[in-house]
Amino acid sequence: MVYRIAPSILSADFARLGEEVQNVIGAGADMVHFDVMDNHYVPNLTVGPLVCAAIRPLTKAPIDVHLMVKPVDRIVPDFAKAGANIISFHPEASEHVDRTIGLIHEHGCKAGLVFNPATPLSYLDHVMDKLDLVLIMSVNPGFGGQQFIPEALRKLEAARKRIDASGRDIWLEVDGGVKVDNIADVARAGADTFVAGSAIFGTPDYKATIAAMRAALAKRK
Repeated sequence: MVYRIAPSILSADFARLGEEVQNVIGAGADMVHFDVMDNHYVPNLTVGPLVCAAIRPLTKAPIDVHLMVKPVDRIVPDFAKAGANIISFHPEASEHVDRTIGLIHEHGCKAGLVFNPATPLSYLDHVMDKLDLVLIMSVNPGFGGQQFIPEALRKLEAARKRIDASGRDIWLEVDGGVKVDNIADVARAGADTFVAGSAIFGTPDYKATIAAMRAALAKRK
């Protein structure tokens, strides 16, 4: 199992965002996670494509964009043009889930589908053959710094079974309340990609925190 750590810039110091991205990648992170909120689908407003475009020249690491916006199709091409590598969206935010996945692929990005705590995995029945990533929310979307919802572990286990049964190389990402103390449990449930915001950016030593996360993952068994 290859594990990927994806710090969420939602918890970074926005006054020096470029430096923060470079520092966290230099500290051993695998990718950069963008939490994009529109104050419509979720009750908060964060960053748009211009921020993605500004960050893109500063790192070669993949940019993982999580769209918490509705409608979603209008903004997909903008983020692809801005340099996103992965674009994920919520099925509730799309009138036609299959079409949105196709739109993401048409613009050269990998496509992910995001599941809120109360969103059923049954959407996967119809689009698993087209997805590159499944993202399980372990908090309700809209705010950083929330506590991990334990039920997400069972949902991760169910998603992992579906992915394994498909025989496809689909990443299983988790977002919300992931930290050094619980990352091993999350990995045991089947996740391979871990979004962490305040758990990394809220610490004084990013390298030490990421190293501690990797050490916990190594001991997961």
